[in-house]
Amino acid sequence: MVDMLLIRNVEVYGSIVDVRLKGGLISEIAPNLEGIADIDGQGGALLPGLHDHHIHLNATAAAMNSVRCGPPEVLTKTNLIEALNKPGEGWLRGVGYHHSVAGEIDRDWLDANGPDRSVRIQHRSGRLWILNSRAMDELGLSKPKNGRLYDSDNLIRRSGFPGLKPLIKRLHAYGITGVTEVTPSNEHAEFRHYLKHETDLNLSIMGKAELTSLTDPRRGHLKLHYHDHNLPALEALADEIKAAHESDRAIAAHCVTRAELMLTLAAIEEAGTLSGDRIEHAAIADEAAIEWMQRLDVIVVTQPNFITEREAAYAKDVPLSDHANLWRLKSFSDAGLALAAGSDAPFGDPNPWAAMAAAVNRPEGFGQDEAITPEDALELYTKPADDAGGEARKVIVGEPADLILLDRSWRDARVDLGGVTVKRSYF
Repeated sequence: MVDMLLIRNVEVYGSIVDVRLKGGLISEIAPNLEGIADIDGQGGALLPGLHDHHIHLNATAAAMNSVRCGPPEVLTKTNLIEALNKPGEGWLRGVGYHHSVAGEIDRDWLDANGPDRSVRIQHRSGRLWILNSRAMDELGLSKPKNGRLYDSDNLIRRSGFPGLKPLIKRLHAYGITGVTEVTPSNEHAEFRHYLKHETDLNLSIMGKAELTSLTDPRRGHLKLHYHDHNLPALEALADEIKAAHESDRAIAAHCVTRAELMLTLAAIEEAGTLSGDRIEHAAIADEAAIEWMQRLDVIVVTQPNFITEREAAYAKDVPLSDHANLWRLKSFSDAGLALAAGSDAPFGDPNPWAAMAAAVNRPEGFGQDEAITPEDALELYTKPADDAGGEARKVIVGEPADLILLDRSWRDARVDLGGVTVKRSYF
């Protein structure tokens, strides 16, 4: 927590002022404040610290020490073979694989084309791991024969939780001062692991039903994580939601496909809504889905980065008629839906400025009328840690000293969000 600091010559809502921080709060904002400056902002914009409302901390930390195996870094079979066979010892952990690179690779493919070491590669969906024979043997696994394991993170985890310090340093460099951890398998052990870093980040931690009993204010939503292949019965899902609500716990439901979204909305309607209920992703939403979400008054937490990061795959795999329904923004906002954003790292780029740029400048043919203003894009990342549907935080007297200083004015930043550099973070 910032105890006392005087920042001179910063831009706050278009005016050049000085800002004094005291006792963890913004205590004064005015030109020419008395005192010796601790920092000269040189006219850079002073903004609320950014919050990533959808991230997987442990997986992202692990991915920082992994080999990239998919777009945009790896695009072809040849690229993949080169990436896998670079010098190294011990386990090789690959991430971000997509079938557009070399098809539906399996154990035999890795044995024939990969290195003579244990290899496990994660599909960019996060659900599928592909193992070679050495990895299968080392883990004592005989099935499945093809080495393609779905939803088996706990089965193949080889050690304790990864260290988060390098990741947090990277997040701070982006101006991210808080995160919402959304991994559905989070239990008490994970919760305690994240809290070791409570002084480094403003935290909200989702997870399993067993976390419901916690009274810690950082305990977040019940995370529901179902897929097209294993969707529960409507009644069962409604009962799960109702049980969370009866414990005064809101839910956050993974909804990437149309089927996942429609079932979830039906279940919420059956169970009844609770303030704070969230739809995660809403990756594909037509007008009927938007009207239904509006009626249920749910919060949408989406990922603007994916429309550019996965443009080539969407152009190939998604029917043209649905391109305008992908990762919508303005239609959600126009419908009055509460809206926030997160990266879904490691499955997306954790850089919020790249995501904001994507929200403002959408690719041609992918609902360009869904673009939003730079100011609205910034607001997606400045909602409170514990309320993604709340009002965006402001730089005003009395607010927490949770701030970032840019290398340029907001007038200059808004025309090139992807080029912004964060000079300092305060929280």
